[in-house]
Amino acid sequence: MQVNLRQIKGPWLDGWVLDKHTISSTFLGNDDHGHPQFETLRTEIGEATYLLKYRQDWTKVDILANALAEHIYPRFQDVGLIVSMPPSRPRPRQPVPEVAAALGKIVKVPVFNNILYKSGAAIALKDLHSKEEKLTALKSTIQLNEAITNAGAWNALIIDDLYDSGASLEAACDALSRYKKIKDIYVAALTWK
Repeated sequence: MQVNLRQIKGPWLDGWVLDKHTISSTFLGNDDHGHPQFETLRTEIGEATYLLKYRQDWTKVDILANALAEHIYPRFQDVGLIVSMPPSRPRPRQPVPEVAAALGKIVKVPVFNNILYKSGAAIALKDLHSKEEKLTALKSTIQLNEAITNAGAWNALIIDDLYDSGASLEAACDALSRYKKIKDIYVAALTWK
């Protein structure tokens, strides 16, 4: 699968994204019900992410996890555990935890999908415009569950699906950095906006 890596900066030691999500989106008009219709062209990674997240195409989980394992994971040193970003909305199956679990199997690193969780009312970050608005909204929403029971501290890799302003990953890093079981934090996302 073709990728176009992009390094991202933030309060993490190192971070990378596999590829841009959307190449172009052309408005075609409204359908018979008044809903806007678009012709959207996505990158390979963007299309796989879209199909997984919005069309529940679970065959994309291993494809995306393999892309992370091949192109991003080797850039990080001594990853001791993988953490998935908590989901924004409830679904029977969650795409990001599934990709994180598949990556964990490939690289033989434990995955903790329950260390970070969102509390309170769901916040639609796409409706907020500035990074500051998003950070404020997320500050008390992303919570830490101290789920690691053995002694020691590890480097953590956070997996997310879409990188936009970085506000979600910053809030996750803020929560994880207060956990004595976590040393350095790396981040990886499937696509950027």
